[in-house]
Amino acid sequence: MLKILSNPSQIVTVDTYGKNFKRGNEQNDLNVLTGFSLVIEDDIIKDIVPNSNVNNIECDEIININNKIVLPGLVECHTHTAFSGSRADEFRDKLKGISYEEIAMHGGGINKTVNAVRNSSTNELIEIISPRINYFISQGVTTLEIKSGYGLNFENEIKLLKVINYLNEKYPIDIIPSFLGAHTIPLEYENNRKSYLNLLIDELLPYISHHNLAKYCDGFCEKTAFSVNELDELFSNAKALGLNLKVHTDQFNSLGGIDLALKFNAVSVDHLEVVNDKDIKKLGSSDIVCVLLPGVSFFLNHKYAPARKLVENNAIIALSTDFNPGSSNICNLNLIMSIAAIKMEMTIEETISAVTINAAKAIGLEKERGSIEIGKKADLAIFDTKDYSDIVYNIGKNLNNMTIKNGEIIYLSELN
Repeated sequence: MLKILSNPSQIVTVDTYGKNFKRGNEQNDLNVLTGFSLVIEDDIIKDIVPNSNVNNIECDEIININNKIVLPGLVECHTHTAFSGSRADEFRDKLKGISYEEIAMHGGGINKTVNAVRNSSTNELIEIISPRINYFISQGVTTLEIKSGYGLNFENEIKLLKVINYLNEKYPIDIIPSFLGAHTIPLEYENNRKSYLNLLIDELLPYISHHNLAKYCDGFCEKTAFSVNELDELFSNAKALGLNLKVHTDQFNSLGGIDLALKFNAVSVDHLEVVNDKDIKKLGSSDIVCVLLPGVSFFLNHKYAPARKLVENNAIIALSTDFNPGSSNICNLNLIMSIAAIKMEMTIEETISAVTINAAKAIGLEKERGSIEIGKKADLAIFDTKDYSDIVYNIGKNLNNMTIKNGEIIYLSELN
């Protein structure tokens, strides 16, 4: 089937000229087209043609964009969407000045959510998570990464990964599952860390690999979570089983997580609020994506990642909500873009590159998605404005009017 998206105000292609990611100052080049329409054949972008040529093309359907703007479908590359329960009481404590680390050390934090997840059935989790996915879709998100990490034993980590995979089958967007058993040490193992690490390596990783339940193995390198040596052992086994790697690191402390990521050629390093200048240079010389999570800094009133230094050192930057119940109860990607622009001094163009092509690279899909280039999947987001700057300028407001996945409209605003 041949379709034409006609009369957009702008097509923000985020064209990579075949490179499939952007680094350093390249992230400011969005290659914005005016006076052009998009030709879609089945689920692929077939052509980009002048508006004057549209009437000469035989097609099955013309979708009049009517002076709205077209972006690549947005990519959410770091979320903890699979959780139940609330941590509103901890939010109250944070407002009183109690730190995230203090709350975790006194039995709160991740382990509180673990208890809620363990007490939730599969069907309950599906019912809880589904509206969150719908909300992401309404924002123009066509690809969504979701981590496990709130089960922290065999039964419940597998339960979460099966739920995530079920939701991937249920929804039209791509949902990418990541295994985050190395999120923190569960309370029952706090005096026997080695036994928990053995559970991850000897039981969970082989099962997950054999049943193809996750694309990535992730780990949290932090004083309240896992050491470099522990993650080194975990990642060695995960890589041997064919899992790709991601690392939460340099959020509160710089413990050597960057060197670990470089050693294993991880696809991304996520957080980087306290990354040092030496490691910034290392990242700028690598193809590892730096996934920055300004919602965490906003939510915790914590230091922001040094986005400008990363850009100046030629790094590849992505942005994500890090949606989770404890440190970033934010599932609004537009808000994240605005925070990044205001608090991290990222340009509007850099934020758009960071939620499209570079976010796609952070989950290994940059060759198929993340930019409007001929031959790529027709994943698109249509925003009700004539200028892409409005997306970041309208803080917290969802301007997405239509979400297209694989050439099919999967969301249409009620205002349309």
